[in-house]
Amino acid sequence: MRIDLHAHSTASDGTDTPAELVRNAAAAGLDVVALTDHDTVHGYGEALAALPAGLTLVTGAELSCRLDGIGVHMLAYLFDPQEPELARERELVRDDRAPRARTMIGKLQGLGVDVTWEQVARIAGDGSVGRPHIATALVELGVVPTVSDAFTPEWLADGGRAYAEKHELDPFEAVRLVKAAGGVTVLAHPAAAKRGRCVSESAIAALAAAGLDGIEVDHMDHDAGTRARLRGLSGEVGLLTTGSSDYHGSRKTCRLGEFTTDPEIYGEITRRATGAFPVPGAGGRER
Repeated sequence: MRIDLHAHSTASDGTDTPAELVRNAAAAGLDVVALTDHDTVHGYGEALAALPAGLTLVTGAELSCRLDGIGVHMLAYLFDPQEPELARERELVRDDRAPRARTMIGKLQGLGVDVTWEQVARIAGDGSVGRPHIATALVELGVVPTVSDAFTPEWLADGGRAYAEKHELDPFEAVRLVKAAGGVTVLAHPAAAKRGRCVSESAIAALAAAGLDGIEVDHMDHDAGTRARLRGLSGEVGLLTTGSSDYHGSRKTCRLGEFTTDPEIYGEITRRATGAFPVPGAGGRER
């Protein structure tokens, strides 16, 4: 089985619609794909309606968190999307995205960049506006060559010249909320140092003690040494280890299935979940 547990659609900051995402996942030879848009479940319906035969969809989300001033992304799988407490927190994060984006645009304008809210809103479309959309605008304007190059202290990285804070969950609270909603939690790309400061190993161990289920080890932003270190840590504190592409369509260079999760780990994730269950495709309908 080929299992990719981290992918984004136009419901947040990917460039594939949810329907295109599942069709592209099947075309890439995946058996399982997780839809993990940022702080939203709005892509579920379209993805499920278009789900091809032979592909299983894992519903999820990537929750925006912050610990001691460090941005943390928490992958949440197979939770009940209607559970009110977690739904309310997702809504608070989403509602803060547009004001935050406007603040960052204002900072960029103050730095001499001719970016506008209208440009960023066009790029975001129906998605939940975020830094990748602003980064794409910077690419369009020729300010940076790639989206990744916008995530530096010079521009949009945590603490960068154009960075602005938004409502974010405490990761310990995120673990509690997701578990209460019947879901499973995996810390996304925990050692992606090029994105900014990373949480310490002691913080990861504390999250594990609080109920965190796993860490994303095999990821494009982790080199071989980092992956080995994270595997050692996961063994010490009893965490599952996953691998995934963090696919964003054409917005990033990673490909669906570039990194994958071991089927036994996937099986354990599904066994722990009680809020929702993976959905096997029945052929879908074209859109």
